[in-house]
Amino acid sequence: MKAMANSPRPGILKEQFIPDNVFIYIVRGGLRYFDGNKTDTLKAGEYGIARKNHLAKFELLATDEEFLPYVFCFDEPFLQSFLDKHRVTITEHQSPDALFKLRPAPLVDEFILSLKPYYKGFMQLDEAFEGLKYEELLLILLRSNPELSGLLFNFSIPQKINLEGFMNRNFKFNISLERFAFLTGRSISAFKRDFKAIYNETPGRWLTKRRLEEAYFLIRKQQQKPSDIYLDLGFESLSHFSYAFKKEFGVVPTSLTVH
Repeated sequence: MKAMANSPRPGILKEQFIPDNVFIYIVRGGLRYFDGNKTDTLKAGEYGIARKNHLAKFELLATDEEFLPYVFCFDEPFLQSFLDKHRVTITEHQSPDALFKLRPAPLVDEFILSLKPYYKGFMQLDEAFEGLKYEELLLILLRSNPELSGLLFNFSIPQKINLEGFMNRNFKFNISLERFAFLTGRSISAFKRDFKAIYNETPGRWLTKRRLEEAYFLIRKQQQKPSDIYLDLGFESLSHFSYAFKKEFGVVPTSLTVH
């Protein structure tokens, strides 16, 4: 099993691009997530699948000591081998959400309780049983939520999509241009070419400007603190955000707040 990255206090986590399908069960605490389209939460006793090739920002609703998730990463080699062993009827999956919440099922709760004897340490299973427990969990999930087959066993790469709509929804995510290109179904050269044709600007410059415009609105109109929004807008440090903000608008962001 893979543990999620830890944070010393409630706040935005670094995980944003989801490279593999991940099952998340919240034992204690809670998790809020945003995927560019919607915001929702997972609370204790709830679970879902964070979907491969999607973007999401996660926020802990408790301190690190109060937060306990169970996390299983279903990578493509495991899923391919599972299909070789089991007959699975693959159905179409419609939800666009980055995190697909699952319907409650007693078998899932019983499975989580059964894991305790196999722990070697925090979020680590005995290697001798790890593959079996992964397989057991997937069998249970497919029985209780058959529609998951179309989500988990989709091995295609992202298809070419509307670039302008995608960027306007996802400009807050701090990922590389290569990731943006991949998620819009383009090579990096095609991404830059199409971007220039739409915005008449380089992707890097547009992203910085768009994030700063959003920051200006949040600080000036909604009186939010710079220290509360810079991470959510894709800036890695408050000092970098303040420098870029002053360069763009001629004033430091704190000068716009009401004291």
